[in-house]
Amino acid sequence: LAAPASVRWVHNDVVVPDFSAYRRQDVLDATTSSQSSSEARKGFSYLVTATTCVATAYAAKNVVTQFISSLSASADVLALSKIEIKLSDIPEGKNMAFKWRGKPLFVRHRTQAEINQEAEVDLSKLRDPQHDLDRVKKPEWVILVGVCTHLGCVPIANSGDFGGYYCPCHGSHYDASGRIRKGPAPYNLEVPTYQFLGDDVVVVG
Repeated sequence: LAAPASVRWVHNDVVVPDFSAYRRQDVLDATTSSQSSSEARKGFSYLVTATTCVATAYAAKNVVTQFISSLSASADVLALSKIEIKLSDIPEGKNMAFKWRGKPLFVRHRTQAEINQEAEVDLSKLRDPQHDLDRVKKPEWVILVGVCTHLGCVPIANSGDFGGYYCPCHGSHYDASGRIRKGPAPYNLEVPTYQFLGDDVVVVG
């Protein structure tokens, strides 16, 4: 009594799904090889992929450009990054200090004797060899960042064994070109970017 009344061996009423509406026209015929149309179909796929990649790259470029622009310094910050100095206010043989980007800036009006003295220095005797002419644009003007390259102290102008700059913190001596001559400092005083606007004005930064 528990056995089934009948057993069904063939399911001939099952409807096979038809995906013709989703297939391309050139592959609808199940009896024909799709190999002949494969190149055209691949070409279309490649075109779509390439177009998508180009559009994505362009969008990414715009996003990166906008992001970098947002990190750029504003106009007021750029204005503070430069300082204009009137050179006629600095007598010959004197050094004046200015504040630039939060650091001391030394502008020295050298005498002819100082120019000659620094030009004759033997580079082989220097710890950080640099010719004087490589550190100045005009021989009479030396422009330096007034921060000792040892531990960041502020040197004293017109002092030291070489008549240039002397750092009292640990005894570093620089000459009138800002080159380290004695003491623990490893490098010469930094020369900032600057340009002369005529004979009487220099812009640093």
